[in-house]
Amino acid sequence: MIDVRRRTTLGRSSHDWLEARHHFSFGNYHHPGREAWGCVRAWNEDVIQPKSGFPMHPHRDMEIVTFVRSGVLTHEDSLGNSGRTSAGGIQVMGAGSGIRHTELNLENDPLSLAQIWIEPDRSDEDPRWTSAQDPGSQDQTLWTTLVSGRGQPGALEIRADAEVLTGRILQGEELVYEPRRRRRLYLVVLEGEGEINGHPISPGDGVAIRSETRIALRALSAALEVLMTDTA
Repeated sequence: MIDVRRRTTLGRSSHDWLEARHHFSFGNYHHPGREAWGCVRAWNEDVIQPKSGFPMHPHRDMEIVTFVRSGVLTHEDSLGNSGRTSAGGIQVMGAGSGIRHTELNLENDPLSLAQIWIEPDRSDEDPRWTSAQDPGSQDQTLWTTLVSGRGQPGALEIRADAEVLTGRILQGEELVYEPRRRRRLYLVVLEGEGEINGHPISPGDGVAIRSETRIALRALSAALEVLMTDTA
């Protein structure tokens, strides 16, 4: 099953400092049938205006993955962690038994990011935070695993049966992914026009996938870039 969810059908919330698109029910947005996908509980595409952001607030028992698309994200939390993650970078916050954090855009330009909430497979663990830059090449067709609960070398660790990957496909080329049985994939187009198993996809579209043994992505523009979760 491949369910392409066009960007125009996603949830939307707007504030003076934040413009958000919601792939799943979140906050005041509710869409029957889009409450979650596997252990993914939320996927938000946020644009945060300069000199603003999310004030200090709490989380518990949730793995929160943030991928920075453009701009610079500044993180601070109640554990004393602080850091700046720039475009192409990713951070993982394991809320565990409880953590408070703030996510800010202290720069002069808008900040664009994708934030994914993944339910952990164990609760009350020690909270933690890590970050890294995406080492993926810009001139190759390939998958890059950014986050993994399976001890993938070079990937940030997550306490869930899940992985977060980026895929880049050059024009005229094909990138294949073969998931294990009973997995659920959710894919979001970051950039470019393309096809997934023959279905056209455009920037901002989300794609829910299950019961497929082979996923084939083709770029119809100079390059196609996607972000994808693979979960139980």
